[in-house]
Amino acid sequence: MSGSLLSLVLLSRPVTPVAKALHLRHPELATEATNGEESQPAQANSPLIRCGNELVAVMSMPAPIPQDPGLWARAARTWPESEAVATDHQGHIIVSLLGKSERPLVAARLTTAVIDALIATVPECCGVVWAGRVARAADLWLETSRWSLAPYPDYPFRLWVDILPFRSGAKIGAITIGLSAFVGREIEFVTGKLALPALFEKVAGLSVYLIEHGNVVKDGDTMGASASERIAVRYKNSDVFGDLPVFYCTDDPT
Repeated sequence: MSGSLLSLVLLSRPVTPVAKALHLRHPELATEATNGEESQPAQANSPLIRCGNELVAVMSMPAPIPQDPGLWARAARTWPESEAVATDHQGHIIVSLLGKSERPLVAARLTTAVIDALIATVPECCGVVWAGRVARAADLWLETSRWSLAPYPDYPFRLWVDILPFRSGAKIGAITIGLSAFVGREIEFVTGKLALPALFEKVAGLSVYLIEHGNVVKDGDTMGASASERIAVRYKNSDVFGDLPVFYCTDDPT
């Protein structure tokens, strides 16, 4: 399986997923179930579904996922019910693209669409853990994931990446969680010039650019529309977040 984007749909009680729902929810995809040897009409108990040239595994597990306090503490910032969902859920569905896609964005789009279809047809779905890093409410996923096949930059990258604020002395910063599944690093941006909304906008813009184009930012590059907006980028391990590999960005020329 494509391990970096393996995702888990949490269930209030164990159920058998409905793979055929993907075709109903996203008819623009050529969708069929497969038994691993030959294609056949979509069946509710099939563990694999074909999306174009890709196969996606959809496997129901009658047990809760292992607890990850850090994951749920991050989720609680924007999803107050997240810790209750983490504690109370009784099963989960594993969703993952089989093999390794040449572009993580392809895997993300297809996996997001499959999860959307499951939530739309299985009322027991109560949350999603994306790539082991980001947790989202099922209703938010259902509302946002309709854009999973939208063109750049309108696909729902906020389902895949958290942007979290922090303080660095007299300055403020923001760090992504989840971007590394696409480009191998997170963004850590520290500024003494920008207000928090503008900082979030900068980090979001850079995140979606990297998801679309891959890791095209090199160590020592500068970015920006003008000399006054130049952003310096360095490869390093974060001093704030446990040696996490990051693109360290700053708008301070010194």
